[in-house]
Amino acid sequence: GCVLVVSVIEQLAQWHNSTVKAAVERLCDYIPGKYQIMCHMSRCIDKEMNADVVCHSLRLCKQDPGQPLCHLYSPPKLYPLCELMHPSAFIFLPLQKSFMGFSSVCAFPLLANLCEKIKFVLRNKLPFEDFDGDKFSTFPTLRGYHWRGRDCNDKNTTVYPGRRPDNWDAKSDSNCNGIWGVDPKDGIPYEEKFCKGADSRGVVLLGDSAGAHFHIPPEWMTVTQMSAKSFANLPMAFSDEFDWPQFSEITGFLNSTIGGWTDSLYLRLRKRNRCNHRDLQNISQNVYFPINIAPYLSFSLARNQLLDNPAIVIYATIGNDVCNGERDTLAQMTTPKEMLSNVVQALRYLDTHLPNGSHVILTGLVDGRFLWDNLHDRYHPLGQLNKDVMYSQVYSFLDCLQVSPCSGWLTPNETLRNLTSERALQLSNVLKEIARSEKFANFDIFYMDFPLRQTAEEWRKMGGEPWQLIEPVDGFHPSQIAAALGTGITWQKALHEWPQVLGKENPFNDQIEAIFKDQGGH
Repeated sequence: GCVLVVSVIEQLAQWHNSTVKAAVERLCDYIPGKYQIMCHMSRCIDKEMNADVVCHSLRLCKQDPGQPLCHLYSPPKLYPLCELMHPSAFIFLPLQKSFMGFSSVCAFPLLANLCEKIKFVLRNKLPFEDFDGDKFSTFPTLRGYHWRGRDCNDKNTTVYPGRRPDNWDAKSDSNCNGIWGVDPKDGIPYEEKFCKGADSRGVVLLGDSAGAHFHIPPEWMTVTQMSAKSFANLPMAFSDEFDWPQFSEITGFLNSTIGGWTDSLYLRLRKRNRCNHRDLQNISQNVYFPINIAPYLSFSLARNQLLDNPAIVIYATIGNDVCNGERDTLAQMTTPKEMLSNVVQALRYLDTHLPNGSHVILTGLVDGRFLWDNLHDRYHPLGQLNKDVMYSQVYSFLDCLQVSPCSGWLTPNETLRNLTSERALQLSNVLKEIARSEKFANFDIFYMDFPLRQTAEEWRKMGGEPWQLIEPVDGFHPSQIAAALGTGITWQKALHEWPQVLGKENPFNDQIEAIFKDQGGH
């Protein structure tokens, strides 16, 4: 983090031909007030020293005994890192106190309960603000309605998206799809008239950071594009864990503000049947190690087997089972035996909680060799101004720090990249076999490969380049373009091979929109 911030400050000074102090002040003017903790570095930065030098001098970076020296830029020729900038002690102490204070604030008795609630919410992927405890919220972030359909009554636990209507919602909207009341012409409730027998269903994603749509805006570290407007979305991004599920491939519902366009399985299901409005859940998490989804499903999943509509569940942990930042990365990968156990355990739980008539789609793992092949010799946003930082350097820096999102694929070691893809294929084959052989009482089960190859082909036909399908800052996750194109490919496969999954097209959609257009907001 320090290296990124100092790099931006130094490049701001260069781009605007200003002093470092002026560049820091400029950056702090851009960043919303409470996120300015790194703005106290101004006295520690010298144009002659690169970001690695500054951060080691601040002691925010260190070299452990017996470990390599981690650096993003070429090592300086003139200065030993740890002996530079002796005045930094004056800056280090308040900085250290700031960071330590942030982590120890939970020690205060009055805040202890709040901290425990925050930890519980983050661990179990639940809304922080949920007054009735139904796992749905009227607040957008902190796992609110960016992640799940928006609650329309947060004081009534029996009112939430996805449930079957209570008495056909003649008096109020119990399922938050905006359709309620009685037609004065014939006395029939609108929900009964438009949604009865319409095969209403929701969509639930069980995923990883790709499914949550992890994204760091490149304008945050590209000084030629930087302005106060660039950081306007920082508070929202921070409280959504730097995920953007509202634009994601499975549960996106808002027009994208981060490039590309939004197309999602949820939006297509809603267009097919307006009665599906707001019935979405994105239960994904940002981790860089294998995920066993089953243990947290009991806290996270909101589906009542007796009261709610069926759901389409997408099980898509497309990389975590082979991706980790460990030096012995192959030894830390999920084995086929572990994969079988974890997935079957999750499916058995789903069978006891999903309404009858639901569907589960298992998505295979991605072939991550695509990343190195298309990015390693391109300049990272941090390196575009001076042509001095390529993705290969970023990957090596993260790997050295042992925080690489995927040591097996983000590496110059071709043998290791091939072995990682080999394990990914083995695990995909486990999923394929589960879909072929396992049977469950309340849902049928399907398998599809992660459509990276088809997505790249589609994008080439549109005149695009493969590297544009990858998030530019982390060089790892699918971009907004990749997410939107992937949706179309998944939809076409379901339409032709598993039409029962998508439900019927509702012939009353236009009438619903005409009557309830003012109640259709997300």
